[in-house]
Amino acid sequence: MKKLFVLTALFVALAAGMVYASGGSAALELAGLADLVAQHLPEKQTEGSAAAPRETAETDDSSAAPDETRAVWVATAYAIDYPSAPATGAGALRSRCRAILDEAAANGCNTVYFQVRPAADALYPSDLFPWSRYLTGTCGAAPEDGFDPLAYWTEQAHARGMRLEAWVNPYRICAGQNAAADFAALPASHPAKQHPDWVVSCDGGYYFDPGRAEVRQLICDGVEEIVSGYDVDGVQFDDYFYPSTAFADDETYAASGSSLSRDDWRRDNVNRLIQAVGEVVRTRAGRACVFGVSPSGIWRNRSVNAPGGSETNGYEHYTSAYADSLTWIENGWIDYICPQIYWEIGDENADFDTLARWWARQTDGTDVALILGLAAYKIGSSDYTECWRTDGCAELARQIALAREIEGVDGCALFSFRCLEQTDGLSDTLRQLWS
Repeated sequence: MKKLFVLTALFVALAAGMVYASGGSAALELAGLADLVAQHLPEKQTEGSAAAPRETAETDDSSAAPDETRAVWVATAYAIDYPSAPATGAGALRSRCRAILDEAAANGCNTVYFQVRPAADALYPSDLFPWSRYLTGTCGAAPEDGFDPLAYWTEQAHARGMRLEAWVNPYRICAGQNAAADFAALPASHPAKQHPDWVVSCDGGYYFDPGRAEVRQLICDGVEEIVSGYDVDGVQFDDYFYPSTAFADDETYAASGSSLSRDDWRRDNVNRLIQAVGEVVRTRAGRACVFGVSPSGIWRNRSVNAPGGSETNGYEHYTSAYADSLTWIENGWIDYICPQIYWEIGDENADFDTLARWWARQTDGTDVALILGLAAYKIGSSDYTECWRTDGCAELARQIALAREIEGVDGCALFSFRCLEQTDGLSDTLRQLWS
């Protein structure tokens, strides 16, 4: 969004005041969230995924530009959002989809990031990956009656005038406290069982090795399967790349013969994947379809001898996950970036305002859109700061208002849908700002 009118500022200030005056918000309880956040960030950044392009439906809200992205992530891992619990019945799966989309639309959302590959699996019939255990309870077990969740979600989202993007976790096979048992239960047809040399165990989880060309090809083939088979509006990768600096890839690195340092070689592996997937989306979809990535909120901290970094102090995806997001922007390999800026305005280590403006400078003058990922999951939770515990809805309203002020910010995305259902006051806040 490129312009802000005085009327917008007055409206948003009034809305924020109303939210603040309305009082509390319920504590957010997301099943399995501890497993997700423990994998990376001290800030407890969760899984989440993503952003949208500039082509969205116009609304009657004079405070929002017609092309503003108002997105929500719908997570399928750990029964966070969909389904409410693993199920094979097509009726229950369809009903939950409609309920989510109805609520999201009523709250003003115009874009949904639907997680179709949480862990080297699929929420659609795939020739490459087995059915997700998060969908039906058993990896490889299909839902009844030939039900295809991705096809149904896409159809239902479009029927409501909403965009639907397929959210993919590229490398993860199994993670969390039950990773070993989940890995053992994978069917023999799973790529990880067919090619055990592609798999690395790290920090208790199992991941495809990003240094292998065969792995990059598998991921590209999986993306092609989605964009050529479904009328999705985009594909989004989330923030999980290399899971740890302790990743055991000595043999792969030695076999590569690379003259790059280990760290630069790892970043190059991720860069190759991002470039290749962008090309697949652009050439194989046969229609307008975008590719975006939702990395963690900090590229690099300026304080660690990174002159181009942000004035922050926190987990940085450049050195920890080997994700060089600025290279993706500079080369136009992605259509949008959705950094997960999961801190409040004024945070002493990672101020939302500082990060939002830093990212806007990185995309300025490029064709890459900028969507800001917001931490709706923190509202009302005792796990986070006082701001989120007692003033979370008003804080989110302030962040949306600030995003609208910053030249080059194209919208916001909330993690995740369940917050709209379980957080007191959030729906009212969004309806005032987005509807």
